[in-house]
Amino acid sequence: MSDPLLIYGATGFTGRLMIAGALEQGLRPVLAGRDEARLGELAGRLGLEYRAARLGDGPALDAALRDVRVVLHAAGPFSETSRPMVEACLRAGAHYLDITGEISVIEALAARHAEARRRGVMVMPSVGFDVVPSDCLAAHVAARLPGARHLALGITGLRIATRGSAKTLTEHAFHGVQVRRGGALVRVPAGALRRGFDFGDGLRPSLAVLWGDVATAWYTTGIPDVEVYFEANPVVLSLLFATRWFGWLLATAPWQTWLKTWADLMPDPAGEVARGGPGMVVVAEAEDDRGRRASARLRTPEAYAFTGVTASTIARRVLAGDFEPGFQTPGRVYGPDFVLSFTGVTREDLD
Repeated sequence: MSDPLLIYGATGFTGRLMIAGALEQGLRPVLAGRDEARLGELAGRLGLEYRAARLGDGPALDAALRDVRVVLHAAGPFSETSRPMVEACLRAGAHYLDITGEISVIEALAARHAEARRRGVMVMPSVGFDVVPSDCLAAHVAARLPGARHLALGITGLRIATRGSAKTLTEHAFHGVQVRRGGALVRVPAGALRRGFDFGDGLRPSLAVLWGDVATAWYTTGIPDVEVYFEANPVVLSLLFATRWFGWLLATAPWQTWLKTWADLMPDPAGEVARGGPGMVVVAEAEDDRGRRASARLRTPEAYAFTGVTASTIARRVLAGDFEPGFQTPGRVYGPDFVLSFTGVTREDLD
């Protein structure tokens, strides 16, 4: 018998990781997506129920969510897929979880807080690597420094990407970088913000990037100024070069079509993830108006493998009744130490 958990985008790379995570926790999710043939083959191998529905088909989506209490949405780019799914969840009274890192999507979901609260539904985006570990670490340093005004997060170790992540990147990478200033989202030129972070082997130069914590950290901590950085490795520097010199061209419709077609041809990263892949390191630094600081460093397993575990764990907790209605963030609902419950995660304070 299936559990009232539905994983949409189940045949995708990250969807399959979520299925594995759910099965390891004793759950039997319903698999869903738009491709009935692929769903049927996957569900048959795993002995699970499946339901095919396109996001643009409201009645079919409503039928797919029948008797479902929690939806784990894994089909990006979420700028196109989030709205129809969250609306279906609100109609069905099902809790909505996703793995987006898209700032505009997170903000659009935050705007539905009152509606979700009225319906007793929790809407929690970003339950994967983006943003569970960084959101919990932000909550940790914020608790150590009440009244902090500035939060900077540094991330290193992300060296592979799925096709869905690549498509999202092509949509947003050529429009500058978003940060928070005074609680408001503002855009700055790519490469304009640089700083060093100690990821464990001395200060490493890092560049500000688009990342979900620019949205979520505000709701988790109340800190009004937020920036997120990646270590300036060759991939990040190459993207900065392309953005600075060719961004105006690459953002045009023909190039966007070509880039997304290229993303569809990317190899499946399953082999590298199965081999363990590189671990991730996140650093959070909070500072108040008096110059006092609190900083900490967090180490986690490889990002995509970790997403499969964190997303399925949150889904299990929601199924058990551990949720808060309305728009929510992982670190606010489950606390700064939630991330420490996972194997392979360590945290150390740096100051």
